[in-house]
Amino acid sequence: MPEIYQQSADQIVEECREVESLGIPGVILFGLPESKDPRGASSLSSQGVVQRAIDAIRKANLKLLVITDVCLCEYTDHGHCGVIEHDHQTNEATVANDATIAILAEQALSHARAGADIVAPSDMMDGRVAAIREKLDEHKFENVAILSYAAKYCSGFYGPFREAAQSAPQFGDRRSYQMDPANSREALKEVALDLEEGADMVMVKPALPYLDVIRAVREKFDVPVGAYNVSGEYAMVKAAVQKGWLDEQRVTLEILTSIQRAGASIILTYHAKQAARWLKHC
Repeated sequence: MPEIYQQSADQIVEECREVESLGIPGVILFGLPESKDPRGASSLSSQGVVQRAIDAIRKANLKLLVITDVCLCEYTDHGHCGVIEHDHQTNEATVANDATIAILAEQALSHARAGADIVAPSDMMDGRVAAIREKLDEHKFENVAILSYAAKYCSGFYGPFREAAQSAPQFGDRRSYQMDPANSREALKEVALDLEEGADMVMVKPALPYLDVIRAVREKFDVPVGAYNVSGEYAMVKAAVQKGWLDEQRVTLEILTSIQRAGASIILTYHAKQAARWLKHC
């Protein structure tokens, strides 16, 4: 993606200094390990890329909320968000929900131990919020909040991120655990379940094709609602700007305003630094 770069754990501090200087309140960290395996084992290591990045940011005493993505897709060699099991009779491969949430809970705990303020499970496994909350509380991390990707749709807008994170599924797709784009009522059910399990905040992803879902969640639940302005949405704007078809500042701020107007109190966006610069001069 234009102007978006991977950051090593030893370079992340300088990036975060710039983010802090622009008045952006927080960052979310996604990990891209040196090696991948079927179970995403490197995601649990105290010396993992996310864990080392958190530690570096903390040691720099930056005034930033540190949020971490909790998922396996960046760490597995097959690109799915969970552990794969094979039916011995049919040899059909499926994502094993319960085996996955046990790993996700350990991953969230490792992030909390490293110093994360908020963990953000994005996998869409059933019951993972409860498992993470129980694991964090058991280890005295009651104050580490959970931002749940409660309404994450099986979308075509994730392409640029998956390419950058080398996390595209090697077979099949994620329809079995991500949500049907045609179903808006399911989002309210998923949000309610995650809040019952202990989520402090919820996320709708993507943002622009699901502004109606953001609005519905905002109207029904009295919790912070996040929206993820995803890589494909960002890339479309950048491509049109490169063609000379759009005014980047005007269109970007209009998009972010529409997400906020729909009801999002938290916006994750790749436009963040540029938007912050523009807003400083408004």
